[in-house]
Amino acid sequence: MEIGGGLMNIGGHAIPIKELHWFFSVLAGILMCKIVYELTGVISASYVKEYSKLNSKQKLEWNNRGFSTFHAIVVAAGSLYLLLFSGLFVDDAQDELMINRTSTLSDTILGVSIGYFLTDLAMIFYHYPALGGTEYVIHHGLSMFSIVQALLCSQSTNYILMVARIIIFFFFFYHMFIHFDQVKKVVPLGFYSLLTVPPALAMMNVFWFWKIARGMVKILSKAKHKR
Repeated sequence: MEIGGGLMNIGGHAIPIKELHWFFSVLAGILMCKIVYELTGVISASYVKEYSKLNSKQKLEWNNRGFSTFHAIVVAAGSLYLLLFSGLFVDDAQDELMINRTSTLSDTILGVSIGYFLTDLAMIFYHYPALGGTEYVIHHGLSMFSIVQALLCSQSTNYILMVARIIIFFFFFYHMFIHFDQVKKVVPLGFYSLLTVPPALAMMNVFWFWKIARGMVKILSKAKHKR
């Protein structure tokens, strides 16, 4: 029950609504990964002939790539909608600076992404190094650092959404350049993070998606040779 002031009464305790929303968004991201992981196995077994030829380790990697791809599609679609069609980040659409604009949907997308990164990291550590090495840990760590910082400071959400997907990276650098007067008003840690983390993630994302594509092709090729 909402009691005003951005608080909700739960069990006699006043809980900040925004933080509660973040928490459930993270849980939704974790649940999404679990459901898609299981569905990837079921659907692949029914429609991908080579799937039955894979060993348990290869099926693990295949299903993991399944929810990674699903997360990428969901976040890309949500980010593109917010950036291009929602009007939230349109120049002069609001009196508030663009770097300070957020919405329930933008916070939800960021929370779901944290849930995804936590789930993927847990699987990477548990099955290390079957699902990826140090580069994956660094990539996920930098991504979560940027997302958490954006949520806590309520700044630079638009740029975090751009960084979320590799196809928007070029637009990210162009947009940040033409709005650098606003970027300079981000808190110091966020400002320097924007200058250093995105280029690092850009290079890592290129390497990461190349490895994912190569890995899936390799798995299917091995399965075909076993026939």
